[in-house]
Amino acid sequence: MPVITKNLLIINLLVFFAQVVLEMRGIMLEHWLGLHFMLAAHFYPWQFVTYMFLHGGFAHVFFNMFALWMFGRVIESCWGPRRFLLFFLVCGIGAGLVQEAVQWIQYYSMGLNNYEGVMLPTGLSSPVSLYLDGWNTIGASGAVYGILLAFGLTFPEERMFVFPIPFPIPAKYFVIGYAALELLMGFGGSRDGVAHFAHLGGMLFGWLLMLYWAGKLKMPSFANPFRRRSWKDIVDEQPIAGFNSPEDEWNARRKAREAEVDRILDKVRKHGYGALSEREKRVLFNAGK
Repeated sequence: MPVITKNLLIINLLVFFAQVVLEMRGIMLEHWLGLHFMLAAHFYPWQFVTYMFLHGGFAHVFFNMFALWMFGRVIESCWGPRRFLLFFLVCGIGAGLVQEAVQWIQYYSMGLNNYEGVMLPTGLSSPVSLYLDGWNTIGASGAVYGILLAFGLTFPEERMFVFPIPFPIPAKYFVIGYAALELLMGFGGSRDGVAHFAHLGGMLFGWLLMLYWAGKLKMPSFANPFRRRSWKDIVDEQPIAGFNSPEDEWNARRKAREAEVDRILDKVRKHGYGALSEREKRVLFNAGK
């Protein structure tokens, strides 16, 4: 399994285990690490990252990690670990930003900006900032939805079985269907406790980042002769020059592997298997799996 996908799975599962253990002791990690609304009493900037590693129950973490394992390992193998990690974080942070924007709309539409306190069901009054602590978002779903979008754009014709549909459908229709469902449930005022617009936000930011990498979206740049190594330097370090799209890069990697295997097989025919180096033997072994 690719290194970033594997470590993301491990971190999420370890944090979920810590949530369960600490909750039994009365300590709620989501109180400090979940993403609160910006005007809430316990909002902190680091929550835009930490909220992605918390989950609200076994089913929540299981389905998110299953999707990360299923699609993330394919995309990481295609893009490489640095690009994949950056994509995961950008999608997750982008999902959080969209969720905050939606909560701003709710904040003003509910008229909470005109009140210093709100009446709780118990009959007691609470400051608005403490009441807003209940607007708390957790889960890696936004980042996972971004990865799902990346899979659909990179392998649009890949056939997938989706329950309860009795026949395989192309990945592009699977992604479109999921996005349409999230949009419908988001605008439909669903009260299932799911941050549907955060899911859409993860897909939106993932799509914008892929456009940028493909050269179809230009970002403003500011010259700074004293700047040090930045995130842009990292994402521009392509193992294959002339990146156009994730699918192009995947095909280029595949062709390079096939050319290397052909070279090794030609060496075996001419000089025998014993003439191969340890690295060449490993390449040949992996190709034969």
